[in-house]
Amino acid sequence: MDRKIILLVEDNPDDVELTRRAFEKANLTNPINVVNDGAEALDFIKGCGKYEQGDPRGLPAIILLDLKLPKIDGLEVLKEIRNFPPTRLTPVIILTSSLEEQDLINSYLNGANSYIRKPVDFNKFTQAVQQLGMYWLLLNELPPNPEL
Repeated sequence: MDRKIILLVEDNPDDVELTRRAFEKANLTNPINVVNDGAEALDFIKGCGKYEQGDPRGLPAIILLDLKLPKIDGLEVLKEIRNFPPTRLTPVIILTSSLEEQDLINSYLNGANSYIRKPVDFNKFTQAVQQLGMYWLLLNELPPNPEL
């Protein structure tokens, strides 16, 4: 069985490292592709720019998306993900430190599947990542790709 790819859209290197460590600690060994801004995320997803040749492993099974990103913010990225047929049904988990209620509301209005506030405590964060991985990567069943 192919290992499901995770796309992590995160501009903070400390949060990237924390997320990687949390996945490792939770024994989730799925490949994690990291992009650092909204424009790069869309290039990765659509196979444009430096990702024009595409990832031979395919599209991500889940997308972990920060909201506060350089170039194109996370909500705009989310809208593009939902408007792009190959990723229209891909689970998108907002993983953010934002405490703004409007960010939560707008995320769901634009098609987010889940909204998780990043806990500051590493053990709580690891537990959240473990639960996220268990559900979205192991238990959740996705419909077939709408492009197929």
